[in-house]
Amino acid sequence: MPSYPFHTTREDLRIPLPDGTRLAARLWRPVGAEPGPALLEYSGDRLTDRTAAEDARRHPWYAGHGYTAVRVDTRGHGNSEGTPGEPGGDQELADGAEVAAWLALRPWCNGRLGLLGVGTAGTTALRLAARTPDTVGAVVTACPEGGHRLGGALLAADLHTRLTALVADAALPPDPRHVGDAWRAAWLARLESLRPPVDDWLTAGESTVPVSVPALAVAGWGDPSCSFVLRLLAESPTARALIGPWPHGLPEAALPDTLRWWDHWLRGVDTGALKEPALRSWLSTRWTGDEAWPSPDVREIHYGLDGPLRTAGTAAHDRYVQVRSPQHTGLNAGGYVPHGRPADRPPDQREEDGRSVCFDSQPLPEPVELLGAPTVRLRLRLRLREDTAPAQVTVRLCAVGPDGTSELVTRGVLAADGPDAEVELAACARTVPAGHRLRLALSSVYWPWVWPPAEDTGFGVDPSRSTLSLPVRHLAADVGAPTVTFEDPDLPEPLDIHLTEPLTARPEHLTVHDIGRHEWRTELSPADDGTRTHPDGLVRDEHTVTAYRVLTGAPLSAQARTDRTVRLERPDIGWDVTVQTRTQLRCDAGHFLSVVQLRALEAGSVVFTREWQHRVPRDRP
Repeated sequence: MPSYPFHTTREDLRIPLPDGTRLAARLWRPVGAEPGPALLEYSGDRLTDRTAAEDARRHPWYAGHGYTAVRVDTRGHGNSEGTPGEPGGDQELADGAEVAAWLALRPWCNGRLGLLGVGTAGTTALRLAARTPDTVGAVVTACPEGGHRLGGALLAADLHTRLTALVADAALPPDPRHVGDAWRAAWLARLESLRPPVDDWLTAGESTVPVSVPALAVAGWGDPSCSFVLRLLAESPTARALIGPWPHGLPEAALPDTLRWWDHWLRGVDTGALKEPALRSWLSTRWTGDEAWPSPDVREIHYGLDGPLRTAGTAAHDRYVQVRSPQHTGLNAGGYVPHGRPADRPPDQREEDGRSVCFDSQPLPEPVELLGAPTVRLRLRLRLREDTAPAQVTVRLCAVGPDGTSELVTRGVLAADGPDAEVELAACARTVPAGHRLRLALSSVYWPWVWPPAEDTGFGVDPSRSTLSLPVRHLAADVGAPTVTFEDPDLPEPLDIHLTEPLTARPEHLTVHDIGRHEWRTELSPADDGTRTHPDGLVRDEHTVTAYRVLTGAPLSAQARTDRTVRLERPDIGWDVTVQTRTQLRCDAGHFLSVVQLRALEAGSVVFTREWQHRVPRDRP
């Protein structure tokens, strides 16, 4: 164990709620410290197995620096009592407010709390802070997750995968090592209560999240949370942001900055946290700092699609270039949520470019540094009738090298229902070298990121009335500015978790083209597949496969499916449970159709099975 200002202790306990439900919690406390602030991480991700490795690194480190670090499982998850609800829903937020109030009254707490969350829990932390502003003094949110739509179009790449994981995690039982013989009755109650939130997810619009307390937001470029993080930064004068070359999650490199954040807002210590630039970001090869956001060093540069950018296509006599893409356009999109694996990165985009209408610039005479969210304003001609859905406009921005290699910079999607369309692309930070060309690629499909429109009509675009606006950072913006540096945290040794990988590991990303059937199939396997044996003897084995299929010329042929199996075992006491889940999504001209299946086994025997079918009106593409 590294040397910290305080020795630490760990304690498992139960936090009571007003209705008698008790939530499982794990506390790391500094020995001999005066009553001080507590840091709460409140999540449904099973603290005794799924997040045990991360918890054992960062929370003792916080405790060693004088904070009581608290990790709590939400109602009906892990070893907490009760039955699960929707993540971020009213019940979860109400419970979280009670947990915060309970912690604030402990003798070792001075009544002030900081909230920490990653992914969905990062969004929950912001919403919970809005409910408890008198108790919560600051938030650290990492890769906060938004809604299930992208520019109004329904996500395909993430929705059913997250839904399958949600059902599987909520269906897992408490651990008898922690709750005793009560585990089985609690498990059956969880299984009976489960209701996948398919209807809510398929019909929900764009989500908004309040920012009511000082927030430090952390993300990695390429994560879908980046645009949200920059909006948070622009809206809150007490917010700061770190966006680096990281996969999804809270990187260990950011922990010292989170500690300085807590010290400033919860202890009143002048750590210089607010003297840092509002945005510190990784820009291709180096760290940069911008004192405000929007940054005065970033200006919009406009490129017309009939001048600085030109297409190889020819406009019709009425000026419009037709965009109508094959249904497998988007197969080389890369991972929607990057986890640091090679297959997460989008490959060379030349195949995608060939399925799109492209507008290219001349070779750049000098480097161009992009920082922020590009926008594309298009004059469209849509073949819409009163009974048809909006057209899907997909925009990719690529950097094309002298050898023809096309590298994806960023992209955006819009469900367009009128002639004037503005597409906001995902926020990015990228240096495009001199000699490269900028390429703007338009397509009418982006599968399997978003569901294709019900009708394959495409759209027309008038290049003479369309522009690309780029957020260009001044090349001399860093001259004379302090160097952005990060302190390396001295964290505890990792938990001794033994990973047994499958003997025949599946490819991370496999695409098959069945030429005779005109069919494209894609299969994805996550990095966390395998068997993990924890130091206390718990064995967690999980396997997930996500598959997509589409016929080249048939938008209603698109289908998505995720299969997930999680097995928990304690060989020393003969405990062996398995949860198998499957989510399938498809659509017809007027509806999204889903089937969610759940099967639970104890020692190989089925104890529960259920299927939910949903038919949700398709009022959006």
